[in-house]
Amino acid sequence: MNGVVQKKIIYVDDINFHLLAAKSRLEKQYEIYPARSYEELNDLLEHIKPDLILLDINMPEINGFEILEKLKANPRFCEIPVMILSARDDRESILKAMKLGAVDFIIKPYSDSGLIDAIEYHLDFRKHNTIKPIILAIDDDPSILQSLNYLLSDSYTVYTIPGVKEEKILTELLKKFTPDLFILDCNMPGLSGFDIVSVVRGISLYEETPIIFLTSEGDMDTIFVAFNQGACDFMVKPVDKLILQEKVAEHLKFFIVRRRMR
Repeated sequence: MNGVVQKKIIYVDDINFHLLAAKSRLEKQYEIYPARSYEELNDLLEHIKPDLILLDINMPEINGFEILEKLKANPRFCEIPVMILSARDDRESILKAMKLGAVDFIIKPYSDSGLIDAIEYHLDFRKHNTIKPIILAIDDDPSILQSLNYLLSDSYTVYTIPGVKEEKILTELLKKFTPDLFILDCNMPGLSGFDIVSVVRGISLYEETPIIFLTSEGDMDTIFVAFNQGACDFMVKPVDKLILQEKVAEHLKFFIVRRRMR
């Protein structure tokens, strides 16, 4: 590699074919260390300090979720980024992996270029992490907007709007920047939260962008309409700040993972 020090990657998978295939795909760019079990992973960690760990979920004796939990609970290894490589593609598995501390979730079969792009992203995470995800909050109550900005602005770029009068204004606004998540009230002067969802979901760029309703109306009819129109979550005011921060982080992680799969 002309004197360039290669990054070290451990790949944990109980199927030898997967390990050999990944090694052949990645060994030109990285030093690849295969491990077929948690025990083999521990042996490797005693001798090398990897820059990243690739981890399968479905394994005998101890699965990938349990291994991930053990890694994140160990002060020696908790800072090592862990990417999940799995044939699972359900929302529950992706969210569970993210909650346990995985930095990414790659679904098998994957393309060589897609896997390498993901690895490079996380090996150079500090550079990429300078850009914060964008949240657009729309509510006619200024105190709610102020609270959202206070609670979320450390981790995200937050834009707040005290209601939207016309659809044209909203579509023009969405041309100026691209929100990664929306937080909406239900009943507002001009366009209601439901009206806004209809407009947003009608734009191809925002077909899967997470939308959270934050409203004082918690009856079942309102909740049903919100989810039926495309909301991913529904929270009733007043909301606990830690729950709000956790839900925003959860939906953004899931959305970002899904977006990179396309």
